[in-house]
Amino acid sequence: MKVNSKVSNRFIYFFGAFGGILFGYDIGVMTGALPFLREDWGINSGFIIGLITSSVMLGAIFGGILAGRLSDKLGRRKMILISAMIFIVGSILSGIAPHEGNYFLIISRVILGLVVGAASALVPAYMSEMAPAKYRGQLSGMNQTMIVSGMLLSYIVDYFLRDLPVEIGWRLMLSAAAIPALILFLGVLKLPESPRFLIKNNKFKEAKLVLSNLRNNNNIENELKEIENIIQKERNNEVKHSLATLFNGKYKYLVIAGLGVAAFQQFQGANAIFYYIPLIVEEATGGSASSALMWPIIQGIILVLGSLLFIWIADKFNRRTLLMLGGTVMGLSFILPAIIHMVLPNANPLLIVVFLSIYVAFYSFTWAPLTWVIVGEIFPLAIRGFASGTASSLNWVGSFLVGLLFPIMTAYFSQQLVFAIFGVICILGVLFVKKFVPESKGRTLEEIEKIGESHHSNQTTAQVKG
Repeated sequence: MKVNSKVSNRFIYFFGAFGGILFGYDIGVMTGALPFLREDWGINSGFIIGLITSSVMLGAIFGGILAGRLSDKLGRRKMILISAMIFIVGSILSGIAPHEGNYFLIISRVILGLVVGAASALVPAYMSEMAPAKYRGQLSGMNQTMIVSGMLLSYIVDYFLRDLPVEIGWRLMLSAAAIPALILFLGVLKLPESPRFLIKNNKFKEAKLVLSNLRNNNNIENELKEIENIIQKERNNEVKHSLATLFNGKYKYLVIAGLGVAAFQQFQGANAIFYYIPLIVEEATGGSASSALMWPIIQGIILVLGSLLFIWIADKFNRRTLLMLGGTVMGLSFILPAIIHMVLPNANPLLIVVFLSIYVAFYSFTWAPLTWVIVGEIFPLAIRGFASGTASSLNWVGSFLVGLLFPIMTAYFSQQLVFAIFGVICILGVLFVKKFVPESKGRTLEEIEKIGESHHSNQTTAQVKG
């Protein structure tokens, strides 16, 4: 690989995180397209609606693990390029689905999901390996800004295409995702590979040049030596990638922390809002879902502003503090509407939408960005690609189940009760962070890895004494 030393740091970080645009656009686009698709194809089944919406997440479950494995062999950069090409194809296939071709559309969106899952694993790993420790929270937070910007972009596209004939509008909404995918492909062509991946593959000269460019020649010898030492140590241990390896005593503490945060982020129910907010407003007010497309834009603006707030505060506050604060407020925002509805059955039905907006606001600068920061930085180098992919896939399992089950659950239970269940999960997430997640702010990736080794050594010593 030829290293382009003329590429600026800002260009590298911008396009390193740009994969989040694809992630975000495809999460958000069905929010606006679904009401028109339902009308065009006459879909009334909650199961089919849930399956079409969640099919992206089904593909993402496998895309995360597959990309994680391949990125350890082929490199983060090359896998992002491959993902962009597949995304272009999947977007076009979604837009040309035959009339009432439910399963053609589902399969097309599963293909897109493979790429979305890949991006959710590759981008955090790439950004964390490129960024200096003191700015890693901010730069990794760019990934979340890209994700929510992609979501907002999809909401705006949906809104401006809403007056087209229903059989055309939703097709343009879905196929327009090919445009940011093409931009990503062209931008990533100029990016260097991760220096940690290069060293792992004995390309020391290229790694030194990349790191020198990223750090402006400041104190890279120590960082290079630290990376080499960790890699050599892992080589001596002959690590094999499997789920059993992830839960090996040496890695277990950090793996549980990373996988747990990734799972809780989705089971907290955020995507129920992002996928179905027009239908939620329709249920609350009795209006039509297609006339409620301004609400997704409002939610998207809140998400973008929250992501920008996170970039500002990312390296000023501890990761654990932000996660516990956000999870507590998010849980209360889901639980309080159910309590109010029990006490005041005739309360304004839009009250639930107000509480959902509070939820989105706190989610946007805590769990939304920090999950991907932690997934990118907490796993040991020897298993980082595979572990990041597994975390991404676990995250998408939650997203798939939420997307599939929410319309089914609301067919049998009130929206307030369904969201209250998610609220309880938010509180459980706070307790999980308090007990299992170590603080990683301001530490190098190698220092974080030593925390896991130290925890394992302490546990081993305690067991021997016991």
